Amino acid sequence: MRTSLGKGRRHARVALALALPITLSLSLSPIPVLAQPSPPVSEVAPDRQSSGEQNGVALMRVVVPDEAALDRLNSMGLDLAEYKKPVEDGIEVHAVLSPQETRSLRDQGVDVRGAIADQGDAAANAAERRSAIAESKEAASETDTLTVLRSEWFTSLDGQRFLSIEVKSSATGAETVLTATWDRGRGTPPGSGGTATMSRLTDVGQYMYHRFTTPLPVDQAPARATITSSNGGTVTVPVTKWLGEPRKPPGRHYVADFVDHYMDPTEVTGRITALAKEFPRISEIVDLPYKTNGYRRAAQAQFGAAAASTFYVTSKAYGHEGGNDISLALVKPDAPSAALGVTVTGKDIVVSLATDASAAVGSTARQVVDALNGDAAASALVTASTYRGNAGDGLVAAAQATRLTDNLKAPQAIKREPFQVKALRIGKSRTGAKTGVFLYCQEHAREWVTPLTCVETAERLLRNYARDAATRKVVDDLDIFIMPTINPDGAHYSMYDFNFQRRNMTKHCAANFGDPAARNAWGVDLNRNFSVGSYFDGYSGASASCTSDTYAGPAELSEPEARNEVWLTHKFPNIKFAMNTHSYGGYFMWPPGAYKAQGRETLPRVDFGTEEYFWKSSGHILSAVQSWRGTAIWPGRTGPVPDVLYSAAGNSADEHWYNRGIIGWDFEVGADVYNQTTKQFEPVGFQPPFAEGHEEAMEFSSGQIAILEVARAYARDEERPESDLKVTGRTGASATFTFTLDEPANVYYTLDGSRPTLNSPKLAAAGVREGAQQITVGKTTEVHWFAVDIAGNVERGYKPDGHGNNYRKERVVVRTP
Repeated sequence: MRTSLGKGRRHARVALALALPITLSLSLSPIPVLAQPSPPVSEVAPDRQSSGEQNGVALMRVVVPDEAALDRLNSMGLDLAEYKKPVEDGIEVHAVLSPQETRSLRDQGVDVRGAIADQGDAAANAAERRSAIAESKEAASETDTLTVLRSEWFTSLDGQRFLSIEVKSSATGAETVLTATWDRGRGTPPGSGGTATMSRLTDVGQYMYHRFTTPLPVDQAPARATITSSNGGTVTVPVTKWLGEPRKPPGRHYVADFVDHYMDPTEVTGRITALAKEFPRISEIVDLPYKTNGYRRAAQAQFGAAAASTFYVTSKAYGHEGGNDISLALVKPDAPSAALGVTVTGKDIVVSLATDASAAVGSTARQVVDALNGDAAASALVTASTYRGNAGDGLVAAAQATRLTDNLKAPQAIKREPFQVKALRIGKSRTGAKTGVFLYCQEHAREWVTPLTCVETAERLLRNYARDAATRKVVDDLDIFIMPTINPDGAHYSMYDFNFQRRNMTKHCAANFGDPAARNAWGVDLNRNFSVGSYFDGYSGASASCTSDTYAGPAELSEPEARNEVWLTHKFPNIKFAMNTHSYGGYFMWPPGAYKAQGRETLPRVDFGTEEYFWKSSGHILSAVQSWRGTAIWPGRTGPVPDVLYSAAGNSADEHWYNRGIIGWDFEVGADVYNQTTKQFEPVGFQPPFAEGHEEAMEFSSGQIAILEVARAYARDEERPESDLKVTGRTGASATFTFTLDEPANVYYTLDGSRPTLNSPKLAAAGVREGAQQITVGKTTEVHWFAVDIAGNVERGYKPDGHGNNYRKERVVVRTP
């Protein structure tokens, strides 16, 4: 709670308290209060990176280890907000601090993290509020127009029906309230099924549309829904069925279910290697050229209590290569006025601490560090550092011999050396002439279900080839690359050391963040390390902080794991489709995957024809997911990444789409499970009990098989698209029209009587999730056009780069008064 001190007295009191030699007690012996490293201020929030500091007085996050430490903060007179919550490494509180106070607290070893809001935010909020009020007043003066983006019902898991509706209002202000009502099926009264207020979805301050926060459970499948706005707009639309398209069941002898436990990358790689050996006629192993850094660390030991008296040593050799054999002891001589000294016997280091005239210890952490680094024998074995850049002016206490350790817990069967990443290539003809599909899993280490999904898919393809006609067609007609674990080092670490490890194990942090307490905060987020729409290009959703879970790395494609993906798509240019499988939440997404927060500027959106192709394919793919146990991926979690999740700067799907034209999707396995007792959707997490993880692997493997079916249909597609011009509205001075198609395709058109080519205007989307654009002309116009589908088939066989005139033609008449 806020103190009663006035602002001037409070600042004086804080300054006085910070001038005193106080330190927070070190409850995590031998690790001081900074149980997790604090990212530099300039790297905490992307919108503050230009200044590198908080903008004036700011509301800052502060993390303390326990209630006692919190009490000491409060006794210092800090302006604490009425906010407290437990976090993994202690207790998080929020404090209003000046930049000087922030620096002083950090100097005292207090874990002050990033700004929640500062003066720049206040100014921006004020400006946004004024703009919103003005827009709301303007919008309130007229009835708004409602555009229904999606209106669907679906079943999930145990047959429970759900309703999902998305509607966009032309009145974008926060005061606009949309209400939906629906019936109970054909012939039932309007509104008889129920009514609900819709939620307003915004992203980086921009209005997107209204929807239900989660799909609503319904007893009966609605036939029609009516949405009304507080501004007077209304619209009634049919409610259609989402997913559940009829699927031909697998062959009579089709076999599935080949995983019975979570597997580490060593097991997974051994599994696909054995499969290639067992099925050499239709599969082979591809060794990726860039080995990982390895599941290995230098050995370390830390000494001290308070931050000022703490130091640590790091072995020059990796732990398994001898670093774990080094020991360090701190000895206090009994004699007065002894000099600081270092002796080394083999791999045992002894520091004899200096004493003063009364035989008390007189060596500071900095002096011990300098002595170790200055001794030739000791510095050949270890590097010494003070704690996170601290001056190290606290006195060091004697300590018995402590053996350094790399803290790695995996059994010795898990090799510590750089890992040879492998891909399993499946196909009857593997010459590069067939359409290629790249299925890859576990970019993020903690996502244990995803490699099982890739392994299950490989097993199904190979073991059903001889017995199931549908499988045989897929394997014969495609060139399939399955990489079940992109991030083997991080995945080993997640399984044996720290289950929430997201990144790889490459340590890019400087010495300030090299201590043992930070060992779970090192590594690069591989799905932020690619070269398109990256953090380095100014896109949101990644960090420059080496201790952030979304650390983009020191440069684009700095990591061997990311370079392996790029190498594969360049080595095999026949790859036209890809699927990146992650967890969790139950999403099905596609590019673009990143935007710049300022103005929400996304990477170029895919064209209208490709977007429609993504949507049409999703019906087939997600119906396959649903076919295993009934899980439905919500319509609201299906679509381009920024529309349904958030910006992910430098992700791999964007890399493959924008640089190679690879049609790529992202699965997030692990859809929320509906609890019939609580009537709530419940998340499953990264590592659910295996019974749940198994089901997720099975259903999303079915989805991966369906992606292969989509790719095969693409490879065999020789049918030309057909299109029509449809007039949708007229006034006395204009006519509005659009184009309809019998399959996803792009339409190129001209309005000036010229011959249409691939350089002509292309039919675009009307807006996010809004269907085809409407084209308005103010005079009678001869429209020329043709359509091209995703496979490159051109309507009527027209050659846009030739001289023929067999394009489509129609006259749109404007009847002027």
